[in-house]
Amino acid sequence: MNHFRHIKLQICIKSLNIIIILKFFLSYKYLYLRHHQQLQILRKLQERLSKYDAPQKAMAAGIYPYFREIESDQDTVVKIKGKDVLMFGSNSYLGLTNHPKIKEAAKRAIDKYGTGCAGSRFLNGTLDIHIELEERLADLIGKDAALCYSTGFQVNLGVVSVLAGRRDYIMLDEFDHASIIEGSRLSFSRVLKYDHNNMMALESKLKRCTPESLKLIVSDGIFSMEGDIVKLPELVELADSYNATIMIDDAHSIGVLGKNGSGTASHFGLTDKVDLIMGTFSKSLASLGGFIASDKDTINYIKHNSRSLIFSASMTPASAASVLAAIDIMVSEPERINHLWEITNYALNRFREMGFDTGKSETPIIPLFIRDNINALILTQRLLTDGIFVNPVVSPAVPKEDCLIRYSLMATHTKEQVDISIDKITKAAKELGILSNFK
Repeated sequence: MNHFRHIKLQICIKSLNIIIILKFFLSYKYLYLRHHQQLQILRKLQERLSKYDAPQKAMAAGIYPYFREIESDQDTVVKIKGKDVLMFGSNSYLGLTNHPKIKEAAKRAIDKYGTGCAGSRFLNGTLDIHIELEERLADLIGKDAALCYSTGFQVNLGVVSVLAGRRDYIMLDEFDHASIIEGSRLSFSRVLKYDHNNMMALESKLKRCTPESLKLIVSDGIFSMEGDIVKLPELVELADSYNATIMIDDAHSIGVLGKNGSGTASHFGLTDKVDLIMGTFSKSLASLGGFIASDKDTINYIKHNSRSLIFSASMTPASAASVLAAIDIMVSEPERINHLWEITNYALNRFREMGFDTGKSETPIIPLFIRDNINALILTQRLLTDGIFVNPVVSPAVPKEDCLIRYSLMATHTKEQVDISIDKITKAAKELGILSNFK
């Protein structure tokens, strides 16, 4: 009997071993197949991405215009490959990025707080200097409260995405900034785009909305490529008629429009009619970060629900201190904004006299419409060689027929610098046969 039991036990053990081996083999085969499948997917991805060769072609042709290395501070003259170049491609509208008071403020903040906060605003990353900045911004903009983010992109991503729900509507100007568009995609709301600055088109979209749903209209204040200003009085009138909420992106308006550079709503005297005002620190305010300003209840909701705030590290102490110093200078030196507008009107008039198509621009952002991708890239490269830095805007960023050179001004530019740049741009444009298209 014991002998048979022993044989039975051996058979069971062998069967168990076979099962274990089979399981191991099947697991190995599954892992091998999965790994092989992942390799195939990776190869497909690499194969697809390797076909993207537009930058390489532009480099080979000597007309690649991006990631140009600057070896100096952002002033009206910069160093590129050891050569002085006139800068007409910056967003530093007040020319403050190398201001000694701002640099000193940044240094003092580093001495006191260190270089970073090592956490998000939601947890351990809120400093007293952040609160001070938010209170200062709320006062400047004319709202009850403000909230700071690490970048302007994160503001729009985190605010637009959290305000409207599945049964609500978000209405966007077709030329709104990419960060607004990305925020709307995360919202689950129904997104309706209307023709650029066309209030009749906006009204037609508002008529399609369910009356009881939230309707959020989001528009740039100054449009970043075209340089025109939102028709805010008409937009406010429509919002009142259709019970809609207004959010204005003042990234390019702070330091340019309104009392003490406080933005688009102030410019039109409509601050109380605009529900949310967004701005950035990386342009006129010579730093990095962004903010949203509104009533206290709205800011309280955003503060506790906006993922791009909650799950991102807070802005650095040096950045916050730089903004505070920049606001002090902007408010105490109104002549900077006055000169910016003098130089803007001068440049606009000269470009138009030379025959350039500047569209509907009325701000320090001046588009020179080229309407041909290759000519825009060639012109940009020729100008850089000749000591002028401008930015090309080509398809797919804009339709091919709307491609342009973006020429932007700073309060620290002189008329002499503007004249030199316009003369060189005109000469190069004539040589390329661009100006003849506009006469």
